Amino acid sequence: MWRSIASNALTLLVVAMFLFGGILLWARGEYAADGPLAAPICLEVPRGSSMKRVSESLASQGAVKSAMMFRLGADYTDKTQSLKAGSYLIPEGSSMAEITDVITRGGASTCGTEVVYRIGITRATVQVRQIDPATGRYETQAQFDPAEEAAPAEYTSVRDAADTRYRVALAEGVTSWQVVQELNALDVLDGSVAVPTEGSLAPDSYEITPGDTRASVIERMQRAQEVILAEAWANRADGLPLETPEEALILASIIEKETGNAEERGLVASVFTNRLEKGIRLQTDPTVIYGVTEGKGVLGRGLRQSELRKETPWNTYVINGLPPTPIANPGRASIQAALNPDATDFVYFVAKTLDPADGHLFAETLDEHNRNVAAYRKLEAERQ
Repeated sequence: MWRSIASNALTLLVVAMFLFGGILLWARGEYAADGPLAAPICLEVPRGSSMKRVSESLASQGAVKSAMMFRLGADYTDKTQSLKAGSYLIPEGSSMAEITDVITRGGASTCGTEVVYRIGITRATVQVRQIDPATGRYETQAQFDPAEEAAPAEYTSVRDAADTRYRVALAEGVTSWQVVQELNALDVLDGSVAVPTEGSLAPDSYEITPGDTRASVIERMQRAQEVILAEAWANRADGLPLETPEEALILASIIEKETGNAEERGLVASVFTNRLEKGIRLQTDPTVIYGVTEGKGVLGRGLRQSELRKETPWNTYVINGLPPTPIANPGRASIQAALNPDATDFVYFVAKTLDPADGHLFAETLDEHNRNVAAYRKLEAERQ
């Protein structure tokens, strides 16, 4: 009798295991299969939300067939505790696995209205953008310079909306003083902050939340620059005339201010590297300008001969080697160029045309450089 009962129990256990395995395979298939969403939606995940609340929101919007299955799948993949607050674009047909990945990966918000505070070299602007659900791309609704014009209705109408996202975007080559000036003007941030060390901020786009402190935003920018510089320094070329990461940052800032042409950063870096190796003064105008302004705003005019001759800590026409500090906040590409310059014999360069976007002419000898300079002067004379 007991043998019969044990045999039946074993049979039931085997059947149950097969059923469980079959159900598990089916559930995994459903979790990874295309979802029922017929058109993209914007999913809001407020701070403090639970996966249960999110799953119910997804089910109510027709993005998933079962809120419970969605939660079980998130639990099974160990992602329940990784839920990130944000505003996320969920494409049509997204599987539960894909949705889970989006809302737990976090990062930049991907849908809804976004206000971007852009801090540029010569001006700061405010841009209002809206996701087009049909394309998943941002469309600019309004853009204005708060220093010169009143905020348009497109901005004031979304300024305090609960689902509006905010970002601060730094252009490559801005100075730390400029960044603090503009952060101080943002009424979505709190607190005060001192001007950080020049070069210590990473030009990038940073998501912010109303009520964040200015100091916390600056700290994020500094941490990002530390990571970029450390990685580039660890992968630097051999034999560079740079002793420390700080010297690399100084050189990168000069490269950043000398060219906005991404394709020639390595060439410009090679010129300065060759000059440092040969003991030739760098003789670069942006360092003279920084000596005049100390990064506090834009010079707004050409340099005077007296300024080119005036000795300041940054004037590389009169000092040897690198200046004592960076002259701006360089981006990743300029830092990498400073630490991995092109291999050339160039020691001179001058603008190719009157349009900075056209780049520079490079030369190995003074005679060749003088011919290039004469060609540029001729263009200047023709314009005048």
